[in-house]
This record gives sequence, structure tokens and C-alpha cells, in this order.
Amino acid sequence: MKRELGIARCGLACCLCSENDKCAGCNSDACPDKDWCENRKCSMSKNRSHCYECPELCQKGILSKIKPYAFTLFVKRYGEQKLLDCLERNEQNGILYHREGIHGDYDDFQDAEELITFILTGEKVK
Repeated sequence: MKRELGIARCGLACCLCSENDKCAGCNSDACPDKDWCENRKCSMSKNRSHCYECPELCQKGILSKIKPYAFTLFVKRYGEQKLLDCLERNEQNGILYHREGIHGDYDDFQDAEELITFILTGEKVK
């Protein structure tokens, strides 16, 4: 885990991303998605460093997907440091952010609340 990379504007975990050795991140002018990323453009236009800082709870752009939406909700509730702590603990316990390509253990959820519980406990709800 590269904790210093933290969480992306949209809530994705740059700190655990398998692309983090070659990606400059969404705050960089070298961001490969800067021309089309709706969440980057929106948060920058509102002078916010992350979507979780916005009082709106939108699901536009990548926030229409469960993982970034749940991560954003998690940070709104518990803070970024708590998310990083949980992700680090989960990684140490064998939970992988990216297992095959960019698909991992946080991706097979249909409900944001179930994913938030998984982040907190490291266990899937049965």
C-alpha cells in the first residue's frame, strides 16, 4: 500500500491501485482522464479536492458505480484516515483491491451499505 497516494477525487483508492506506479493521479496535469472525467471537472469547478467534500450526494460520472460511491460515502461518515486504516488492515489480511486487472475484492457488491460494512469489518455479509 502506498498510503501517501491516498484517495482519488472520486473515492477510488489510489493508494492500492495496481496502476499507481505509472499514474500521476487526478490532481496532476498528466492525468490520462482529465479531458473526460466528470468527477474531476466537477470537483475542480467547486474548488473541492474530493467528491466527498461536496454537500451534494450525487451519483454522476464514476460515482454511478458502487465502489467509488461507497468509498465516498464511507469518507463522508468516517473520514479519509479511517478508510485508509481499514484498507490497509484489509490488505494485510489478504483482501485485494485489484486481483485480476482492475477488478478485486471490493468490486462484487450490488449495495453500497454492504460494501461499507465489508470495508469496516473485512467480512462479507452473508
